[in-house]
Amino acid sequence: MNALDVGLISVLSIVALIYLGLYIPIALGLVSFLGIWLMRDNFDLALGLLKIAIDNSITEYPFATVPLFTFMGLMVSKTGLGRDIYDVMNDAFFRIKGGIGMATVAANAVFAAVTGSSIASASVFTRVSVPEMLRFNYNPRFAVGVVAGSSVLGMIIPPSAMLIIYSIVAEQSIGEMFLAGVVPGILLAAAYIALIVIMGRFMPSYIGGQPPEGVTFERQPLTRADIAAKTMPILLLIGVVLGGIYAGYLTPVEAGAAGSLLGLAIGLLKRRITLKGFWESLIETGHITASILFLIIAASMYSRMLGFAGLPNVFGDWLTTMEFSLWGVMLVYVALMIFLGTLLDTSSIILIVVPLFLPVVEPMGISLVWFGIVTVIGAEIGLLTPPLGISCFVIKSTINRPEIALKDVFIGAFPFAVIMLIVLLIIIQFPVLSIGILG
Repeated sequence: MNALDVGLISVLSIVALIYLGLYIPIALGLVSFLGIWLMRDNFDLALGLLKIAIDNSITEYPFATVPLFTFMGLMVSKTGLGRDIYDVMNDAFFRIKGGIGMATVAANAVFAAVTGSSIASASVFTRVSVPEMLRFNYNPRFAVGVVAGSSVLGMIIPPSAMLIIYSIVAEQSIGEMFLAGVVPGILLAAAYIALIVIMGRFMPSYIGGQPPEGVTFERQPLTRADIAAKTMPILLLIGVVLGGIYAGYLTPVEAGAAGSLLGLAIGLLKRRITLKGFWESLIETGHITASILFLIIAASMYSRMLGFAGLPNVFGDWLTTMEFSLWGVMLVYVALMIFLGTLLDTSSIILIVVPLFLPVVEPMGISLVWFGIVTVIGAEIGLLTPPLGISCFVIKSTINRPEIALKDVFIGAFPFAVIMLIVLLIIIQFPVLSIGILG
């Protein structure tokens, strides 16, 4: 068995082991370690490459963004800022058909700008938005679908854990990746709101809900003081973190530190964070950080295994032989990510597929920052597709209503997955939408 055969079997084995339930970093690391050992028949070499993977990855300065932005996101979630921004958006949109759904999308877009987690968004807005929509007789499938669809904004609008992971794997600037995610994230949020408007016009029965007059009658509008009190903290946090990065005053690591401190200060001032809650956030930050860094070490080992096997070169030669244009390569890439999205989570897709395609697309002279945005959006579609669909599972487990089956969540999320695909194709056709902001 030659090195190429070992490489191919290793990739297939990793996907199979993950699908069978083996912890993702262990699957990546174990198969990569064994693959290098088999290819070179040298146990010491495989062990040495594992050490190099650790030294050249998590010990680098940019990795400090992982625990800092994780802690900031947890602080924002625990201080109830998601609920606050939802109340404001709901007050603005409730007079419109499907307005609570639009408010959910808008609030999720703002919430994403300070949490960077689709799972956190799905959990928070399932508790906040779905009961409100059901209270006003919205179709349950629409209610859970709009939460599932808008939750993916957490991985596209910066700061985003997936943008950080891609930056590290592809050796790109985290700051530039954050900048490039702004317009695509806003575009996707706007497309979701447009979808709800179209549904309200042509499919009102699918949305359900009371007539706007009835909703207005049952609601007490927020005062200007209420709106200011609910929006100022999160706008201040966005201004410090993203404004500091975009203006060049703060590096991503410094912005993460400033955001963590400010998030903690807001929680203390609002009296929404206790000593116990603070300690739980620290522990959870440690758990999340350890799992992400373990993933990155395993991915670094996997990339080296692919290089030893020569698989990226063979794959690139095959694409050249097939005479694929850039569009052809991107369609193959997106199709592969959507397929893997039915089996794996977003981080696994990025860690498995990106090292395989980078040697192929880099010689084409395309922006790897743009390629990263395409990667994250393509992989995020998998959060809404069965059988895995992590966001859908989170919503089902959080809402805990027997009348809403997991099937209903997937059906409700399907129109939003289609919109994601359309927006992704637009970004592929017009790269300026993502990298134009970089100047």
